[in-house]
Amino acid sequence: MTAEPRSLPGVTYGHLRRHPDARGSFAEAWRGIGSDELAAFPGVQANLSSSASGVLRGLHLHRRQSDLWIMLGGRAFVVLVDVRPVLDDPRARPLVATSTLARDDTVTIPPLVAHGFLALEPLELLYLVTNEFDGTDELGFRWDDPTVNVDWPRVETPDNKMILSERDLRNPSLEDLVSRLRVE
Repeated sequence: MTAEPRSLPGVTYGHLRRHPDARGSFAEAWRGIGSDELAAFPGVQANLSSSASGVLRGLHLHRRQSDLWIMLGGRAFVVLVDVRPVLDDPRARPLVATSTLARDDTVTIPPLVAHGFLALEPLELLYLVTNEFDGTDELGFRWDDPTVNVDWPRVETPDNKMILSERDLRNPSLEDLVSRLRVE
């Protein structure tokens, strides 16, 4: 089932406010205290991901971690898949939302919402997470799983194929991942 990007529970979108002058610009990306969506994010680790055009990362899932993505440059086709309904009811379908993020766009992703992106052009993504790296919470399912039926855009690469990591190529189906999560 396709959902409006802003309708997934716990997912918030935003945009950094830049303050330009003759030297360049300044933008506050995150503050540990405050009331807006960036300041309220309880991040403990920050990571920087650089991707060439055509790189697909995902679909990744965490049970105990939220992410705050901040696009520093470039554009990405972003896919979010809310698997919480499927965990609660085996007959339910996951909610799938897509959007395009560009420089200064942000998205906060709660636990059990799978996430991935296709770099539409070279990009840099800064992401804050609520937990330090924990390999036991690094889960995922196939980017091309027919259950979620994502219509990924065509990419401009030498062979017109997306560039994926070995991990993402080996991810199980969503059904297999959900079965595993129900047992744990």
